[in-house]
Amino acid sequence: MPDLLGSRTVGPDSIPRDFVSRTSLPGNQLAASAARKFFRAALGTWTAGEPGPDERLAADAVLVVSELVTNAVIHAGTTVELLCRLEHDGLVVEVSDHHPARVVRDRAELEREGRDGGRGLQLVAALSEAWGITYRRDLKTIWCRLAAAHDPEEHHVPPADGERTTPRGLRAAEILAPLPRQAARRSDGDWISRGSLSFLAEASDLLAGQLDEDMVAALAGQLLVPRLADWCAVWLGADGPGTTEPRLARVWHAAESRIDALRMVLEKDPPPPPPHGRSGAVPWPWPATADGTDAMGAALACPLVAGGRCHGTLLLGRTGLMRMPDEVIGLIEDFARRVALAVGTARQYARQAMISRVLQRGLLPAGLGTVPGVETAVVYEPTRADVVGGDFYDIFPAGGGRWCFALGDVQGNGPEAAAVTGLARPVMRLLAREGHGVAEVLDRLNRALADEAAAATLGDGLGPGWETGPRFLSLLYGEIVPGDGGGVLCTLASAGHPLPLVLNAAGQVRAAAAPQILLGITDDAHYRSESFRLAPGDTLLCVTDGVTERRSGNRQFDDDDGLAAALAGCVGLGAAGVAERIRTAVHGYDAAPPDDDLALLVLRAQ
Repeated sequence: MPDLLGSRTVGPDSIPRDFVSRTSLPGNQLAASAARKFFRAALGTWTAGEPGPDERLAADAVLVVSELVTNAVIHAGTTVELLCRLEHDGLVVEVSDHHPARVVRDRAELEREGRDGGRGLQLVAALSEAWGITYRRDLKTIWCRLAAAHDPEEHHVPPADGERTTPRGLRAAEILAPLPRQAARRSDGDWISRGSLSFLAEASDLLAGQLDEDMVAALAGQLLVPRLADWCAVWLGADGPGTTEPRLARVWHAAESRIDALRMVLEKDPPPPPPHGRSGAVPWPWPATADGTDAMGAALACPLVAGGRCHGTLLLGRTGLMRMPDEVIGLIEDFARRVALAVGTARQYARQAMISRVLQRGLLPAGLGTVPGVETAVVYEPTRADVVGGDFYDIFPAGGGRWCFALGDVQGNGPEAAAVTGLARPVMRLLAREGHGVAEVLDRLNRALADEAAAATLGDGLGPGWETGPRFLSLLYGEIVPGDGGGVLCTLASAGHPLPLVLNAAGQVRAAAAPQILLGITDDAHYRSESFRLAPGDTLLCVTDGVTERRSGNRQFDDDDGLAAALAGCVGLGAAGVAERIRTAVHGYDAAPPDDDLALLVLRAQ
């Protein structure tokens, strides 16, 4: 038999390099194929060209490697790190990606949402003796251990002449392979004295910025297990009207196969809210599962209290202990405070996002009406879903066969911009329905905005929408009257807004208005409107500066009439096609996402 190990010592702390192989793979569709080739080459190197330790084991490992690498590419898209290790009676595979914020959710949680957990992890659970997920500050690792056949009748390879075999039928190469790395937990005192600050810092980094409370619960479980506990669960308390009972947001166990049984037991006995003002950990009855797989141990319940409010409870347990050591309890309480702060932040963000969505819905029309003789399309993309955008649009009937349209952009965004939009939109609608023409609507709206800004500067100098100074409004406003012989008569005016463009059926593009002063700057401004006919097939494109000022380096999208050139390529497209073509061009202008709200309105005469 070849001398695989030479004179090197084999033991748990001296794994020969011949039996550990690792590589980095690009995060693309070629990664899985490269991973399979790498593993087969590593296996051949470990056995020096002889048959592998277990043909079934090798085949299973190739399949698991392929699935885990594929999952990492699909769900993370980063460079993938692959490690394979031959042990005395099995193989260990570790696949890591560099997107630790993307938590792998357990199968039970996905099934409750009616979603598929993914073939890869189900396959890993079916083929592995043990598997799990480890999170680090810049790395997420899914590992699994595949055991060799223990029954000599199940897998037996006849030995070569003079080669010794074991009663289990394993080849000598398997016996000489390194012993499995010991996973025994170090003494708590030694670990806490050296590693607690690093653990808390890592926990703070991973929890900070998480804006989903379920993501916080998932990270909390995977940070604790198996470092400080063998299992843990996170109960989240009621938040908001209509919810009174706590819910079991996350269950995690060092042995993946025990999660479902543990969840069933814990769901029957939710922890009560702690006494007012109490935030320390207290002993908790050990949850004995029905199948008896969990040995007895010590369990703790730690309230998640931040800012005087309890957001839930963290449960955790360790087998083989009568009680948790005091130093462990102190560390867990510190960790629970960080989890509580993260949950509180996530809930505050969710409430703010909900308020912004409600405000945004109130500032935009419920839907686009059917304008006679005109096909319409709108694109509206605020930069952030949790902040009310400064852009708005509107299309509404004004009576007498007239339809009015508007596309506006308030300086800034958030509640202050929403306050200005909340004033401008209803005033504009009211004036139009009273029969005022385009120019007169802008004149009166301008005076209303200027008066509001002036009133806000009196007294304390504060007013809704003008807390940090005047809020100016750029607005493109117009009206449409269907014509008798096809097409429509369009009258419009631009107040400090990017000029609208008209595309005719021959592919020619022209500006359809003259530039004028922003609304709200001075109360004595007077606006002029322009009228023209949109023939059947002509398209009117209105955009905000989120389109024209989209940047790529030192250039903007509308430099050298870039918007007109993009519109000229839309001949023959309907309104929706034009809107999507321009939207795609704006997004594709630079690899970075847009940094301003994006809105455009397309009107195409039929």
